Amino acid sequence: MKTKPMLLGLTVLLLSTPLLADDDCDDSVANWQPRENLRSKLEGQGWTVYRIKVDDGCYEVKGLDPEGHRTEALFAPASLMLMEVEREEGEGDDDDEDESNEGSYGNQNPIGTQGTGQAPAPTNGIVKGRPKVTVE
Repeated sequence: MKTKPMLLGLTVLLLSTPLLADDDCDDSVANWQPRENLRSKLEGQGWTVYRIKVDDGCYEVKGLDPEGHRTEALFAPASLMLMEVEREEGEGDDDDEDESNEGSYGNQNPIGTQGTGQAPAPTNGIVKGRPKVTVE
């Protein structure tokens, strides 16, 4: 009784393998166009191109699209056709915002460090003081 479900599952698995194919570009290297052709095409469309590199057989472009969004796009190297686009809608990382806010916890001096630029020694009794170091 258990062999029928197992055979059915194995058949479905083998038949679904082509559907799981990746999105790599498989153009012959002999047919690839130079990166500068892609750069001039995109700049003509209003893009600001920061970098073009090869990733999984595709040209990966990082830059600003004509609307000014940070964009990462994949292009087929032979035809320079757009394969995939990924936009970053945010205005940067959240970590950068913490550093720019005045009065935030990251910009305040801990107790006992005014003017020294050093973190205070732990007050849990393990360390009695900060060691002295002299560099010659």
